[in-house]
Amino acid sequence: MTPGKRIRIGFIPLADATALIVAVDKGLAAEEGVDVELVREVSWSNVRDKLNIGLFDAAHLLAPVAIASSLGLGHVKVPIIAAFGLGLNGNAITVSPALYAALKDAADGDLTNPMVSSRALARVVMDRRARGEEPLTFGMTFPYSTHNYHLRFWMAAGGVDPDQDVRLIVLPPPYMVESLANKHVDGFCVGAPWNSVAVDLGIGHILHFVSEIFQRAAEKVLAVRARWAEDNPDVFRRLVRAHGRAAEFVEDVNNRDEVAAILSAPDRIAVAPEVIRRTLDGRLKVSPDGTYRSSDRYLLVGRSGAARPDQVQAAWLYAQMIRWGQALMSAEGLAEAKATFRPDLYDEIFGPQPQLPRSEPADRVGAFTGPPFDPDNIAAHLDGWKIRRR
Repeated sequence: MTPGKRIRIGFIPLADATALIVAVDKGLAAEEGVDVELVREVSWSNVRDKLNIGLFDAAHLLAPVAIASSLGLGHVKVPIIAAFGLGLNGNAITVSPALYAALKDAADGDLTNPMVSSRALARVVMDRRARGEEPLTFGMTFPYSTHNYHLRFWMAAGGVDPDQDVRLIVLPPPYMVESLANKHVDGFCVGAPWNSVAVDLGIGHILHFVSEIFQRAAEKVLAVRARWAEDNPDVFRRLVRAHGRAAEFVEDVNNRDEVAAILSAPDRIAVAPEVIRRTLDGRLKVSPDGTYRSSDRYLLVGRSGAARPDQVQAAWLYAQMIRWGQALMSAEGLAEAKATFRPDLYDEIFGPQPQLPRSEPADRVGAFTGPPFDPDNIAAHLDGWKIRRR
């Protein structure tokens, strides 16, 4: 790359783009000698395609899309590397008031328990089928997305087959709320702040934070083409370093009002600062009646090792691709998936990292049901994950 050339980075208006936006708008990237132009996009396919063909130098990208691109799944094969994680968790499952009422009536226990809600969903699905009604429709952001896998994992745990019992459709994140308002979907899984926007409009209930389904779920990464990183090693390191500084700034509670104001700008996320602040604090209004629920794991930007790419997470995402028929299992495929996440480069840039806190799940995933994830024995998990009707 020519010295001083501007770097173009695509992003989607979501709260897990916070470190990216702060790195640019607080001048941290410029202080590292990197001139960045942020380009707001609507859909993940746009971001992926523009990164793959070189219109973007880097991107705010779904973690599984980075892996899928490296494997050549769903598109051309373009090796991608992620040396910095932009966020763990941050998604939520939101449902319409009508579906929430139906789930509440069908629930045998506390709906905030994901097993209770997934079994309630199975009862609602069976009742609708018995009455000859259309299947429920849920929105997710992309076939190779955590949102898709999170919905499927939750549904399958209660005995719902997401390919047979409901409809899953792709919607860009900013269009989720409108689709729920127009009754095109009965629920969706999307990243912040769009779940909160639906609640504030009185058209949605946040059923689950994804952190209640998985304690650690790699969500977005700072993605670059492997070739670009090889050709521009100094610029790449400066860019990653700027994001590390930004993540530290974001995680300081004293900076949250400023961060919320930055993200609320029309060319960034364009929602009210107080909605962003709720997201950063992990204290969300979950119901139009004003009920709040809190989680210190709702969105991890830099704390608890969130920024360091984890190859166990890459293996888990690859396992979901196999589980749902998007990929064939192979040792080579697993190795390529894991190689997309580069903790070694992260450590070169920031130095050796401490072990994860003892409060973190031992398997570094922490699913709400099933045995601990073993990245070296995906075949055993595939058998255990078979859907069992209840």
